[in-house]
Amino acid sequence: MGSFPRSSAWICLSFMLLCTAHGFYLPGSYPHKYAVGDVLSVKVNSLTSIDTEIPFSYYSLPFCKPSEGVKDAAENIGELLMGDRIENSPYRFKMHTNESDILLCRSDPLTPETFALLKKRIDEMYQVNLILDNLPAIRYTKKDDYYLRWTGYPVGIRVGDDYYIFNHLKFTVLVHKYEETNVARVMGTGDAAEVIPAMDKSGSLPPGWMVVGFEVVPCSFKHDSESIKTLKMHDKYPVKIQCDPTTVSMSIKENQPVVFTYEVSFMESDIKWPSRWDAYLKMEGAKVHWFSILNSLMVIAFLAGIVFVILLRTVRRDLTRYEELDKEAQAQMNEELSGWKLVVSDVFRAPSNPMLLCVMVGDGVQILGMGVVTILFAALGFMSPASRGALITGMLFFYLVLGILAGYVGVRIWKTIKCGDHSGWISVSWRVACFFPGIAFFILTTLNFLLWGSHSTGAIPFSLYVVLILLWFCISVPLTLVGGFLGAKAPHIEYPVRTNQIPREIPPQKYPSWLLVLGAGTLPFGTLFIELFFIMSSIWMGRVYYVFGFLFIVMMLLVVVCAEVSLVLTYMHLCVEDWKWWWKSFFSSGSVAIYIFLYSINYLVFDLKSLSGPVSATLYLGYSLFMVVAIMLATGTVGFLSSFWFVHYLFSSVKLD
Repeated sequence: MGSFPRSSAWICLSFMLLCTAHGFYLPGSYPHKYAVGDVLSVKVNSLTSIDTEIPFSYYSLPFCKPSEGVKDAAENIGELLMGDRIENSPYRFKMHTNESDILLCRSDPLTPETFALLKKRIDEMYQVNLILDNLPAIRYTKKDDYYLRWTGYPVGIRVGDDYYIFNHLKFTVLVHKYEETNVARVMGTGDAAEVIPAMDKSGSLPPGWMVVGFEVVPCSFKHDSESIKTLKMHDKYPVKIQCDPTTVSMSIKENQPVVFTYEVSFMESDIKWPSRWDAYLKMEGAKVHWFSILNSLMVIAFLAGIVFVILLRTVRRDLTRYEELDKEAQAQMNEELSGWKLVVSDVFRAPSNPMLLCVMVGDGVQILGMGVVTILFAALGFMSPASRGALITGMLFFYLVLGILAGYVGVRIWKTIKCGDHSGWISVSWRVACFFPGIAFFILTTLNFLLWGSHSTGAIPFSLYVVLILLWFCISVPLTLVGGFLGAKAPHIEYPVRTNQIPREIPPQKYPSWLLVLGAGTLPFGTLFIELFFIMSSIWMGRVYYVFGFLFIVMMLLVVVCAEVSLVLTYMHLCVEDWKWWWKSFFSSGSVAIYIFLYSINYLVFDLKSLSGPVSATLYLGYSLFMVVAIMLATGTVGFLSSFWFVHYLFSSVKLD
């Protein structure tokens, strides 16, 4: 995990304001004021490991359970899909009250099964994730002259053949005095009703504190399990506990109980409430992100130059010469012509599998729209890391709503290919609504069986499966059909030239055209691969990714590069009298997905060396395949639509009899 990679025009400016803002609250978040002595409850999240990528419930290990029983905290769809299971815990603090040597519980003697499971989780480097006032517990370790930040702490550690558990936790809660000005600032976020506190008799606000930091130091301390038999939870431990994180002494043994204790101290901090996430979102590696954008701009400039030459010099010059001739000279010139002007009667001939093309473009528009809108909202700070699962929930919402656009685009292209005949639009709409979600459903269900088999919290619960299917068929499908209906009613795009009955023979090529199409994906990949490393680290290494300002710019640059690459390749194919450009324009930019998948395999082999077991590797490759299919549809759509516009523009300039 180590140090996090953290976070451009005005988007970047507004994004940076949100990250480091003093006096600007993210929408939907507000400070919770605690009086001295108020109870603070710690929550627990799933146990996670970058070794296996399979999350497990906190209470799957023999940790202390709260006396009132384990209860799930409120969760949204995004949290459930990400494998978060937030539950209550027995840890209780009192605001601004330092406590030490607090007994939590003594576990039952470790059965052979529990002992083996505990050893396995320690070997797999599982981390315990605690949350206080929505802040994850953070741990600092010193390496040479600098500190590394980690979220959570390890279950235990192995030394030789012995296994040691971290059974004593030293908490530090950073607090900041509640200021009246904070309330005034919050009023604009729509949460004012919940945060305006009552005045006391003197007309001023009663003193209060806000939690602005939550740190943990795990220790392994050898307790005397016999001396605490009569004590209850939260009683004082009879002996002073010395927490030394550099030594371990509580080794676990079969049929022996484990005693858990903790201590907590409160420290006043200068950190203001709006800046409390800065420790998690340190914007390191900004130079690398700027290099990524500069690299993309160079590729764009190079391709833009080629497009400029094609449009202005070649096309305009040829058209001017062509149009200056009279009809007889044109006829004579047609016999001598070579290149794109020869395919004028075949260029708009319907492609093979036209319905599949329309379906893929429709789904591509939906995925691209979802990506752009979600990243824009995230860059503007509407999906803060404080709102767990907000990003996934937002993506799902935008995907469902944009079904209407997918249906419209898919059917309108279908109607255009059929020269105005809209028959079959219902079939196209249905396939648009079911093609990509069907692929996603198949991949996720297969992976879910693996997670169910492992008893992981990453498995989607059956009830959520039902909810997702209902969202698909009750919202996405009807909206796509509405979009299809609007597309069927909209006028089709008229071709500027007529198509002959008999297709023209394509002359033999010096090299296979598909080779060029596959090679074209390297250019969009070149604009993306640096940002891809940070995204992969965020997903698989547990790092917080919050440089959405950079990501939005990179995505816009990717769209431009895909359009330019496809346009140049389509022109090259037309110049060698190859009029079958429809599918090639889609895959010339869509082939970037192949390189992203190869990069994913490279990342698995060289960066996730510690990933253990076939289940973890299968999960990784399954999720990568799901991501790659979505990217192929989105980038392919950009390429196809830009090429369609270019071909239409090019041939609408040609005068025909």
